[in-house]
Amino acid sequence: MGQERSEEITRLLHGWQAGDRKSLDALLPIVYKELQRLAHFQLRHERPDHTLQSAALVNEAYLRLVGMSAPEWEGRTHFFGVAAQLMRQILVDYARRHRAGKRGGQAEKLSLDDTGFFEPGKSPDIDVVALDDAMNALAKIDPRKARVVELRFFGGLNFDEAAEVLKISAITVQRDWYSARAWLHREMSRGRSDGR
Repeated sequence: MGQERSEEITRLLHGWQAGDRKSLDALLPIVYKELQRLAHFQLRHERPDHTLQSAALVNEAYLRLVGMSAPEWEGRTHFFGVAAQLMRQILVDYARRHRAGKRGGQAEKLSLDDTGFFEPGKSPDIDVVALDDAMNALAKIDPRKARVVELRFFGGLNFDEAAEVLKISAITVQRDWYSARAWLHREMSRGRSDGR
């Protein structure tokens, strides 16, 4: 996305923050394609027969974004970071409802091979709910590392974009990413061996 478009999005976000409904109305067509890309990115990790489509995920995330009271947008990257967080919540809620509806059936599986989250070829399919539980545990120990994982894995942001959202250096984001990856791998492996 070009610098001019990014600045326009930031301007509209600030207008929306100030209560200008026209800014909000002008924002949707501009950010829709990016939200769609983000939804495709997140759904590509889901099982092939997943019934939640990207348009529904985008619409649900957008409704939640619009429903936020007094959003304080710092810019385009911050907006898409929040959208990624909302999409994660939507997918986890969906997985929990689906699991409950199956009365103890199989957990929703999420493949991390494409993201490089674990070593390629050695990454098992994992349960999206288990990943969320592990990330919540990580957030209690180190909230910033959990946020890095959320922005990188669920939001598809690169190191520089995540650094902009978190207001830290890209090298710090990179260190947090590798450390969090190892911690989550260990935590989730422990959960599989415990039969969780």
